[in-house]
Amino acid sequence: MESTDYEYRGLMATYWDLLRGDTSHWADRFFYKDMILVSGEPVMDVGCGTGRLLLDYLAEGIDIDGVDNSPEMLAICREKAGQRGLNPALYLQEMVSLDLPRKYRTILVPSSSFQLLVEPDAAEAALKRFFDHLEPGGMLVMSLMILWTGPAEEEIVREDWSVVAEKARPEDGALVRRWARSTYDLRQQLEHTEDRYELVKDGEVVASEDHARSPATRWYTQEQAIALYKRAGFTGVRLNKEFTHEPASPEVTLFTIRGIRP
Repeated sequence: MESTDYEYRGLMATYWDLLRGDTSHWADRFFYKDMILVSGEPVMDVGCGTGRLLLDYLAEGIDIDGVDNSPEMLAICREKAGQRGLNPALYLQEMVSLDLPRKYRTILVPSSSFQLLVEPDAAEAALKRFFDHLEPGGMLVMSLMILWTGPAEEEIVREDWSVVAEKARPEDGALVRRWARSTYDLRQQLEHTEDRYELVKDGEVVASEDHARSPATRWYTQEQAIALYKRAGFTGVRLNKEFTHEPASPEVTLFTIRGIRP
């Protein structure tokens, strides 16, 4: 049954690629490719969205499927795939109830998408589904980000509204703008988000859309992430600094974690 509770919709989905810009040089693209070369195919891209990684890998001949819970993002992915002469297998599913027709050598969860599962039970369930979809010896690799590291006198930290992205729409020069603010619950390790997407023509806002998620994301310490993997049954758990092959030091706030299904 299709979920109606998905975040990436409306103006957020429509202008997602525009506001992100050129991602072909992003470090994670090369890191995850290395992981695929180590662990093998087929590959599952969880939270594939509009196909930032999936379509490039598919064009290189990698056997890769995509999963996302947003029908709007998947529709954009299909359109982009058609423009490139590609025909990816795309599945509209939730991480917690993943049920695909085959198993994989490598499962990728890029862009810290796992952190959208804010309930601990949901996170545990998703990891179990990933484990069950891997072949023996297969690898699960994902990125995680610690969202607040600064000093704070209170357990709740609130940010003010700010413009975090702004791009001209190619077809007519209209300005697409994203405003955002977050509230951080430091004790619960939860982020609550508010976003506003605006379309501006001749200095006038002609379309506006608000998105709010409370909570929106959960973050994990390195120790918590390792424990999650181990409880799900993964072995050989390793952490790396950002998207490098360097081990993650204690102060790293963006890290990748991977583990093997025995």
